[in-house]
Amino acid sequence: MNVHHLNQLLLVCSVVLLVAVAAVRISSRSGLPSLLVYLGIGVVMGQDGLGHVGFNSAALTQVIGYAALVVILAEGGLGTKWKEIRPVLPSASVLASLGVGVSVGVTAAGAHYLVGLDWRMALIIGAVVSSTDAAAVFSVLRRIPLPARVTATLEAESGFNDAPVVILVVAFAAAGPVEHWYVLVGEIALELAIGAAVGLAVGWIGAWGLRHVALPASGLYPIAVMAIAVTAYAAGALAHGSGFLAVYLASMILGNARLPHWPATRGFAEGLGWIAQIGMFVLLGLLVTPHDLGDDIWPALVIGLVLTMVARPLSVVLSLAPFRVPWPEQALMSWAGLRGAVPIILATIPMVTGVAGSRRIFNIVFVLVVVYTLIQGPTLPWLARKLRLGEQGEASDLGIESAPLERLRGHLLSLTVAEGSRMHGVEVSELRMPPGAAVTLVVREGKSFVPLPTTVLRHEDELLVVATDPVRDAAERRLRAVAQGGKLADWLGTDGAGTGGSR
Repeated sequence: MNVHHLNQLLLVCSVVLLVAVAAVRISSRSGLPSLLVYLGIGVVMGQDGLGHVGFNSAALTQVIGYAALVVILAEGGLGTKWKEIRPVLPSASVLASLGVGVSVGVTAAGAHYLVGLDWRMALIIGAVVSSTDAAAVFSVLRRIPLPARVTATLEAESGFNDAPVVILVVAFAAAGPVEHWYVLVGEIALELAIGAAVGLAVGWIGAWGLRHVALPASGLYPIAVMAIAVTAYAAGALAHGSGFLAVYLASMILGNARLPHWPATRGFAEGLGWIAQIGMFVLLGLLVTPHDLGDDIWPALVIGLVLTMVARPLSVVLSLAPFRVPWPEQALMSWAGLRGAVPIILATIPMVTGVAGSRRIFNIVFVLVVVYTLIQGPTLPWLARKLRLGEQGEASDLGIESAPLERLRGHLLSLTVAEGSRMHGVEVSELRMPPGAAVTLVVREGKSFVPLPTTVLRHEDELLVVATDPVRDAAERRLRAVAQGGKLADWLGTDGAGTGGSR
């Protein structure tokens, strides 16, 4: 490659990114996961489309897909709230383990007996399509006002179930059906345990370091957070554990650690997540050859029907039976098992390892994902309304940005009184900040002033709060409590400290 080729590549990539960004508007209005739009861009650019770009490297697609999945899982983990996911960890873990096993078995049986695939191909397809896609789940569910338990369970499941599915696909692609199933189960358990240990350790150490080391520029914090997340993946994978589980857990710890300059870090992670999704889906669209899909459409529809109407509901019912989840929520979780780029990426594994019929596996999975995502994504809001699971929006969590003041042994907290925040109408004195913290400046309609104790806060006000190191966390908890409960936060039990109040 020379400079001229580089210029051409940069032009094409920038145009693709701009088209993909504009296409997000279409997907948000229609309710379709953006992956379908991005896959379509790749198909249009491919050898059967307008671009006539010839691309057939399954190995490169797999490598780039893995890298993109690491970024997507990191972004998802950073946005996962521990207070919401903690109550559903047991049920989500069972869904991501037992549920995956049930789904693989039922789907493989359908592929063998109804479509006529041999057991090796059937098991590979069953394993490939049994993983819900983190990108699809995050992009769709966070736009639908569902009960927190349903959303948290589905998001946690999508973050956890990639790990066992990858292990299963690699095992089936390498040697076909496993003679001693308990050996495979033991290997999966060991890899998950190693991945979980590495992820928790890296996440905790990384959060501790970022909270105690003042970096010279705010832009370094987002870079450091993403570097820690990628470190967790690489360390977990090199330790023969599940790197995907490691990166998700490490990112979840970082996302709940209230790190300095957090809004900027969150925005940076979201931007990287979008780039990863766009690049991964466009590349997958380039890899597919549309004129070769004709013979595989009918098998894909049959296998998808078994997966959607039998395997997924059965896995949800069996997995959630001990947790007494209401039937409407189980029905929604059964329909919300969205597939996306992850199954298509996993379908490249048998192509790389040279499994007979691997191209047919890829085509079947591609058609299945496109068709059933096209059906499931837009119908989720409708089903939620029919099941009466729609939930009115709650007061949004308060976005507090913290900048460490190393020499002053303190922190400068900045926040905005957003629409819907119950901090509107509260006097500064009624915030009842802990000793060592104070509201030092208010910016209103472009003008700044030092507030009095009787100053009434309004929507869109920007506040600067100075807090010493010992009370920084207590100050944040108090501000969040007032944002959710107003001046009666103590009485309503919304005080973030979990006590009678921070005075």
